[in-house]
Amino acid sequence: MDDKAERPSSFVSKNEQEHIETLTTASKEAPFIPSKEEKKLVKKLNWTFMPYVCVLAFTQFLDKTLLSIVSVLPQFFIDTGISKDQYSWLGSLFYLGFLCMQLPNNILMQKFTISKYMGVILVIWGISLLCMAWAHNFSQLAALRFLLGFFEATTYPCMFLLIATMYRRAEQVVWFGVLFMSNSVAVILGGLIGAGIMQMPTVGTISPWKWAFIIFGSITTLMGFVYFFLLPDKPTSRWFRLTEDQKIIVEERCRDNAVVPTLQVNYDQIREALREPRLYCYCLISLLIELQNGALTIFSALIISDMGYDNFDSVLLTIPSGAFCFILMFASTTYSKKKGEIIWVAIGTCMISLVGLICLVAIPSGGAKLVGLYLSWGCTPTYTLMQASISSNVSGYTKKIFYTSGNLIFYTIGNFIGPLLLREKDAPRYFMGMGVYIAANAVVIVLFLYLRHSYTQANKRRHLDKNTNIVALPDDLEDITDVQNQNFVYRT
Repeated sequence: MDDKAERPSSFVSKNEQEHIETLTTASKEAPFIPSKEEKKLVKKLNWTFMPYVCVLAFTQFLDKTLLSIVSVLPQFFIDTGISKDQYSWLGSLFYLGFLCMQLPNNILMQKFTISKYMGVILVIWGISLLCMAWAHNFSQLAALRFLLGFFEATTYPCMFLLIATMYRRAEQVVWFGVLFMSNSVAVILGGLIGAGIMQMPTVGTISPWKWAFIIFGSITTLMGFVYFFLLPDKPTSRWFRLTEDQKIIVEERCRDNAVVPTLQVNYDQIREALREPRLYCYCLISLLIELQNGALTIFSALIISDMGYDNFDSVLLTIPSGAFCFILMFASTTYSKKKGEIIWVAIGTCMISLVGLICLVAIPSGGAKLVGLYLSWGCTPTYTLMQASISSNVSGYTKKIFYTSGNLIFYTIGNFIGPLLLREKDAPRYFMGMGVYIAANAVVIVLFLYLRHSYTQANKRRHLDKNTNIVALPDDLEDITDVQNQNFVYRT
């Protein structure tokens, strides 16, 4: 869509704007330095709000990958009577449920406060996970995995929206990184937890794999009550105990991140989003980069087992995956914030992922192949940086929700298709599946290059520099889009 769309009346004329820009060039180009009071506010956000985000992301990832942890236990396949091909479908059915929830979630998260909404959802998904302990066949497992995906689908859109609401645009990339680092911690602890579960005794008909679902299902259900009553879901939440000065700072930060929450769906913003090529680029990136993520999430322990390691070692050797992903996530998001570059860094992490996939195909077997498996987790920071790009470059409350939800639909499709590409007959090297993942990574790099070019050109048309210090909403706090707002600077 043309970036020169008509602006609301609250904005000054072009001549007036040029005059203001002339007078304030020096202040714009100076790097933003927060006041002492704002630093105190950010500290409150970090310690009051972000722990909820981290715990939720940790729980969501651990709950969905619990199936991978128990898959190395022969008793799981004996008790349920499923084959490895059916096991692949269990991985995909989770994302089918994830997909089906995206449209209703898009509406519900704008109609209800996030704390109450997430609290109810957590209780229902915890019960779904708990019930998997009593599943006896593929049909029952399939139904429960679908329900688990359906309710877990609410997690990322809600957390993405809250981070975009709470933090300045320049701060968001770090906190998106922290969110996904929680997933890496789940991989690390999941391996240790899996090793512990394997040592648990069988009590009656409850074997170790059943204990896993009982324990984590119960924890998630209890979390629902905590989030319902205690989750801060807006910058002015009573849980932050804001001073009068901090309330003024909150308003100023809302101008910077250009997010003005509203409970009304703005269909004009949806139509605007549908006319933008960038929406479809982001959606394709999600689909393509998540092909391997869906497979790695479900198949990591089995891929390691195919290298010749026993069940116990296969679970423990998933731990370095989480450690590597955590380090790469921290390094990439920190570097991105320091240099003010999102897309170049995303391309770099995607290249790391690409090298890992090539190693998985090129190395026949043995411990050296583990290096390829670990490097291929570069897909996670790539996806994280893509989400940070959306959050930094899309304005308008409904439009931001629509971009995020549409993006997650394709995230879901990628995760659904990904595990199905690793067929039992292709083990242990899975040439067909790995070949598709390699091609997908190459296309993702091209799409990122297009996005960066698109944002750079848009800034040039507005005579704006992404390195300048300019407030996105200089006048009234209005729910307007990045296209309508000619002060909006795109971050590349």
